[in-house]
Amino acid sequence: MAAAFPELGIGFVGVSLAFGLTVLTAAYALGHISGGQFNPAVSIGLWAGGRFEAKELAPYIISQIIGATLAALVLYLIVQGQAGFAGTGGFATNGYGDLSPGKYALSSVLLIEVVLTAGFLMVIMGATAKRAPAGFAPIAIGLALTLIHLISIPVTNTSVNPARSTGVAFFAETAALSQLWAFWVAPIVGAVIGAVIGAVLYRAMAKAED
Repeated sequence: MAAAFPELGIGFVGVSLAFGLTVLTAAYALGHISGGQFNPAVSIGLWAGGRFEAKELAPYIISQIIGATLAALVLYLIVQGQAGFAGTGGFATNGYGDLSPGKYALSSVLLIEVVLTAGFLMVIMGATAKRAPAGFAPIAIGLALTLIHLISIPVTNTSVNPARSTGVAFFAETAALSQLWAFWVAPIVGAVIGAVIGAVLYRAMAKAED
């Protein structure tokens, strides 16, 4: 799908690598402190998969939203310093219909966000399983997020993270806030599906090996 935008050159690749490498490095830096969770959908998915306690969800999700909003504020302040600044425009928000980079319909947007977030949680569940090689989880997770961006930027501008979608929506000059519900519902549904599938599969594999 990214090939449909040849005028952007390696733009999609650069953005995809930026997101993936950010999560990779942050997971190594902060994983031992908080588990490296920066995504409400991931936290909810890990809870559904039996890897996270329900009592921790609210503080984690609130922190994730605050962090994403502060990051968006920093970006907003930076872009204001550009010569000829004429507004934030879409500000890298997620959307469907006219707000989708490729003008994809809501049904396509919901489907791809559910499927990719489910896949993302399966990677996380597998990479952080007890039988997985120690120390490599952030690499697998970061590369998975890079791949997800390469696939879905033309469709939704890639969310799979409700906090990321929320933070930038506050500063966009579009109707991003009115479409924000889709980027909470779809990633969370996908995360729960992926985590449950992952938990069942990895438990079955562990039993078969014992």
